[in-house]
Formats: sequence, C-alpha cells, structure tokens
Amino acid sequence: MTDSSALDLDPEDRKIVTLARSARARNGVPEGAAVRDETGRTYVAGTVALDSLRLSALRTAVAMAVASGAKSLEAAAVVTAAETVSDEDRAAVRDLGGPGTPVLLAGPDGSVRATVTAG
Repeated sequence: MTDSSALDLDPEDRKIVTLARSARARNGVPEGAAVRDETGRTYVAGTVALDSLRLSALRTAVAMAVASGAKSLEAAAVVTAAETVSDEDRAAVRDLGGPGTPVLLAGPDGSVRATVTAG
C-alpha cells in the first residue's frame, strides 16, 4: 500500500473518491464506491445488504459497469471505515480492469489512506 493525499490525486481520481463518498453518505451505508471505465464513464454504488443478496459497494460498482457494457476499468475507489480493500473486492476490479488497476482506499472523510492495485 502507498499513502496518498488528496492533493496528489489526478482530478479524475479525486472525482471517483468524491462520488464514492457521496454514495456512502446519501444512502447511509457502510461503504461507497465508484469505478471509471476505459471511456471515462463512472459507475457509483453503495453497499447492498438484502436478506437474499449481500455485495460490497465496490463489487456492486463493478457489476454496474459490466451490466452497462464496460470492457475495462481505469481506476476504482472505495470509501469505508475498513483499513484494507478486501481480496474479493480487488478480485472483482482485477477481473474487469486487470491486475494493475489502481484501487483508492479512502476513509469516511474522503481522505485517501492508500492506493493498492487489483493485483
């Protein structure tokens, strides 16, 4: 993991962190996530917690991108109180974006704590 401040972020990466934070706050869920596809389109999601379906925000955002026809991912962001990005979340990003796809991990305040690869 690499520490990264919001000031060091590319504007497009800052955008997906902001969108992820907004999804978390708006929906009152534990996590918010956003991904950016190869065309620059973004997909935003929150945690899904139904009796019959449980998905993290990041896996939901990846599923939305796939369902919308995305062929690849450029980057992903998750806003959470968790200290790490789960292996399952990284695998979902890797499946669509490849092992080098960056995943930004931000705290609930939107500050980026680390950047990992989907690897």
